[in-house]
Amino acid sequence: MVNIGFIGCGGNARGHIKRVQELPGARIVGVCDVVADLARRAADEVGCPAFTDHRALLDLKDLHAVVISIPVFAHGQPEMDVLERGLPFMVEKPVALDMATAQQIEARVKESGLLTAVGYQLRYGATVDVARRLLEGRRMGLVNGRYWCNSGAGDPTRWLRQMARSGGQLVEQATHTVDMMRCLAGEVTEVYCAWTNQVLKDIDCPDFNAATLRFANGAVGTLTASWAYAQGWANTNIVDILFEDRMLTWSYGKLTFYRDGRVEETSADGPGIDDVFLEAVRTGEAGKIRSDYSDAVRSLAVSLALNRSALENRPVSVSELG
Repeated sequence: MVNIGFIGCGGNARGHIKRVQELPGARIVGVCDVVADLARRAADEVGCPAFTDHRALLDLKDLHAVVISIPVFAHGQPEMDVLERGLPFMVEKPVALDMATAQQIEARVKESGLLTAVGYQLRYGATVDVARRLLEGRRMGLVNGRYWCNSGAGDPTRWLRQMARSGGQLVEQATHTVDMMRCLAGEVTEVYCAWTNQVLKDIDCPDFNAATLRFANGAVGTLTASWAYAQGWANTNIVDILFEDRMLTWSYGKLTFYRDGRVEETSADGPGIDDVFLEAVRTGEAGKIRSDYSDAVRSLAVSLALNRSALENRPVSVSELG
């Protein structure tokens, strides 16, 4: 039996909690949130103790691993305290609001040798494996990603809509698209980004973002993101790749492949990230984890480079972020 503790009991965490409850051989032994009501409600559903201080949760004697699902501005001390206890952990994306925090945690992770996973769950779709096979050994030319939704609307005081607390859409939300562009096309070396605020005037984050990217393999790319798009979620986390005389369009549940005048489609789900993480904790084998902490830091660096480029109106090398 793998005993899991949860730091964070908000909406995202509740999805993980629900799935872990369904898994055989897994038991949630404690939950924590700084909002006492959220912790209490989650604990009542699970049937475990509730905490408002994560250090009290980490003092549980029968804890084997931790899931950290907290707002991006709150990352830092919880991870360091989990590492101090010598516990494997899965943490939600993005891993930090700044590179200094992420690199400090990364250094401790490497020093400890502990197993880690980051919540880039899109990597676990079966369409990822199909896309990688199609792209293997091929020369890519153009990589286009998009994330259009309407989640920027609403209460402007919510942390998600405050640049200083979320990093804006490119850091907090479209990080999934950035990560999948890296996953399928390789490392990004340079970005040039522009943004604007045209519709959501009650928030201080840009509501439209457009960027060009250079990849280490020679490909170029574009990324567009908006959270002022109110026509549903069908245009989130879409990646188009033109390679040689072919093209594919990737999304989590569907892959469309164009070649020789023909269109082929593949629809398939993959293993859940909670399943993979818990199995890795149980066996001590991390081979099926597709984004560990260090890999996720590289996705964060691209998002932060995009923000810096837009602020300074210049191309930014990702290596500038460290």
